[in-house]
Amino acid sequence: MNNAFWRRGWKATAVTLFYAVLIAAGIFFLFPVAWMGGTSLKTIEEVSQAQLSLFPETPQWSNYTKQLGEKNFYRAYGNSIYTVLVVLLGTVSSLTVVAFAFSRLQWPGRNVVFALMLGTLMLPAQATLVPQYVLFYELGWLRTFNPITLPGFFAGGASLVFLLRQFMLTLPRELDESAAIDGANPLQMLWLIILPLSRPAIATVTVFLFVGQWNNLVQPLLYLQKAELFTMPIYVAQKNNLQESPIPWQDIMTASVLFVIPVLVIFILTQRYFTEGIALTGSKG
Repeated sequence: MNNAFWRRGWKATAVTLFYAVLIAAGIFFLFPVAWMGGTSLKTIEEVSQAQLSLFPETPQWSNYTKQLGEKNFYRAYGNSIYTVLVVLLGTVSSLTVVAFAFSRLQWPGRNVVFALMLGTLMLPAQATLVPQYVLFYELGWLRTFNPITLPGFFAGGASLVFLLRQFMLTLPRELDESAAIDGANPLQMLWLIILPLSRPAIATVTVFLFVGQWNNLVQPLLYLQKAELFTMPIYVAQKNNLQESPIPWQDIMTASVLFVIPVLVIFILTQRYFTEGIALTGSKG
């Protein structure tokens, strides 16, 4: 009786401690978001004060009115939406086909090519910046969206190919055999069987790509070189003018809040598929 009582007490304590840790972690990760939102509603005098305050005395909603009144804001927002949509279309389509070839088709040298692809993960992104810049310069793609959008159509991202491949490997092989008996070719097998069953993993890859491309600063900064083509990360970075004193952090945070909203919306809408894709992605080789 006493042992059972102590076991129940220890279990309740462990559960309480677990939830307390989760709540503390949630507050820790939400604090920067709250700070960004609070700062976006402050005046220039409040953001320049030495003492820290999370929220303003009087919310300055005019900061958002001012931000939404800027022509460059809409242009940068539109450029970001365009590049993200094209990158998602090209990259998700090509990643799916490549992952299908690595996971469901048998062809000579498949494992060797897959190993070489995984070997690219050991190559730092910084090491390829100069060669890529030279390549795009010779192609005449500078000051265009091509260096950002077109590489996605060639299945860029070995880690995402690996994630999709591992998920597809968990699907029963009997599905392929049944489809082959019914006369389905590989493309029909991919479109009618594998894709519908791989929606959680594809949603996970899509969220990763969306967040990565939406926040992408280095590539647009290197290749666009034209104010009319600038995306939102460059637009926000330009507001951080260190020569201006005091720095208008309220304007920077206002633009940042508007910049973050699509990421939050996409994650909320795809959260179920995202978590399901992470949970179901196996490690079968």
